[in-house]
Amino acid sequence: MKLKFAHVNTVKEIAEVARLAAEIWREYYVSIITIEQIEYMIGKYQSVPAITDQIHHQGYEYYFIHHDDSSTVGYMSVRQEEEKLFLSKFYIGKEHRGHGYASQAMIFLEQLCKDRNLSHIWLTVNRHNESSIAVYEKKGFRTIREQISDIGNDFVMDDFVMEKEIPVP
Repeated sequence: MKLKFAHVNTVKEIAEVARLAAEIWREYYVSIITIEQIEYMIGKYQSVPAITDQIHHQGYEYYFIHHDDSSTVGYMSVRQEEEKLFLSKFYIGKEHRGHGYASQAMIFLEQLCKDRNLSHIWLTVNRHNESSIAVYEKKGFRTIREQISDIGNDFVMDDFVMEKEIPVP
């Protein structure tokens, strides 16, 4: 069970991330936020134009998460911010959850930090997303603050900001 992390570069790969995002978000978030907010957020943050802009103009790096048989199990997105790595997106498809993929992805992200001399990984997570919060806590993240962000269209993101210190050699 070895994972591979493939950098997303091409128009075709961006379209595949957008397709995967829509599938995962519609399945996962329906118990946390409304379908109207899910659709709004997919369009605003995970559509082909949004992902393309994030990669080409905002400094985001997207990665497919592939199982060793080359099947795509999920994706993630990061952006380096001075001495920290912002984990913007980290999603694993329903049928692939619970197989230890999050642990392998964290090893990859920690190595990325070490290679770039970054001291922390930080992320935002919906305050009602209890299963993801539990995973992040198990991986060594701690909640450092709460934040509510107006994302437009009368929607907000009600999040915890979590952070993990990465020992720099």
